[in-house]
Amino acid sequence: MLDRLSPVELHRYSRHLLIPAVGHAGQLRLKNAAVLLIGTGALGSPVALYLAAAGVGRIGLVDADTVEISNLQRQILHGESWVGKTKLESAAARLREINPHVVLELHPVRFTSDNSIAIANNYDILVDGSDNFPTRFLTNDTAFLLQKPLVYGAIHRFEGQTGVFAPHLGGPCYRCLLPEMPAPGSVPSCDEAGVLGVIPGVIGSLQATETLKLILGIGTIPLGMLTCYDGLHSKFRTLKVAGDPLCRLCGEHRVIKSVSNSETNTFNTCHFTQNFMESITTQELRSILQSPFQGLLIDVREPDENAIVRIDGSRLIPLKTLPDALATLPRDREILVHCKAGGRSAKAVQLLLDHGFTRVKNVTGGIDAWLAEK
Repeated sequence: MLDRLSPVELHRYSRHLLIPAVGHAGQLRLKNAAVLLIGTGALGSPVALYLAAAGVGRIGLVDADTVEISNLQRQILHGESWVGKTKLESAAARLREINPHVVLELHPVRFTSDNSIAIANNYDILVDGSDNFPTRFLTNDTAFLLQKPLVYGAIHRFEGQTGVFAPHLGGPCYRCLLPEMPAPGSVPSCDEAGVLGVIPGVIGSLQATETLKLILGIGTIPLGMLTCYDGLHSKFRTLKVAGDPLCRLCGEHRVIKSVSNSETNTFNTCHFTQNFMESITTQELRSILQSPFQGLLIDVREPDENAIVRIDGSRLIPLKTLPDALATLPRDREILVHCKAGGRSAKAVQLLLDHGFTRVKNVTGGIDAWLAEK
């Protein structure tokens, strides 16, 4: 337990010390706090920057990804010089510039049911900066089992939402809001829908605010409340989220008692693979299309994505409409399927295989890989 602020810290946090609800005692609480941030991408960037600047003493960062050029439109923690390097290296360098007094603990792994308890156990608060449903369910389940508050956030195009899930404090859990995993293809995956670059800044800043309030013990914590932001129409609204007595995790007759369950072990849609699924590279696709190709190339992206860029000769069948189009597809010809990065197309291939189609292959890397080769 650290019981004092150094002269340098007193000067650094002087604007906090002027606030009666924070003051010297509150700044010490921040210094002694430990927060785990899952993800250092769009949401994780503003959260990490503001928590470090505020003087949260120990910040854990979980991320196994590398910085890509397409990240820079919204992931303000990273810069051009870090493209191709790990996000944790980039994040650590930036956060140490922001505040060298903060202890950074780097976890260069994916947050999974095998490691979530061990990683999260040593922190006071979990902040969800993930971009996929399996990780959100896992973060929620981990927080519940460890009885730690979860500060949730999500973004989509011009909109975002945030809230605090903490059944041990009298609120609901994430599963009370979303009891089950959305059906495949019903919700665009992390890199498919797009987002206006500033929206993560709004939602991430709100997440950082709620995290600081939890540490300081001030204000009203929005338990059972979901703050929703519509950036296109400049509107905030608050939705009530009641605890579900039938919730499989926090309800009266809970059946989920481990972080390893059907939702948390579901493939991340951005990294979906199947060992038995045949696939081809985009280079192989080019060779196939240059020859007399008698098969069918299906694009399972959305119409607005297809309007921006498409592969000549492809047929647009969005993934969510594919089940209704099965009867129109040839069973005696080869079918190649692509999307943006390979996630939706893998789901489409699996659907076709499940319905008896045999000559089906996934185009790995999708149109992103196709364009990168030009």
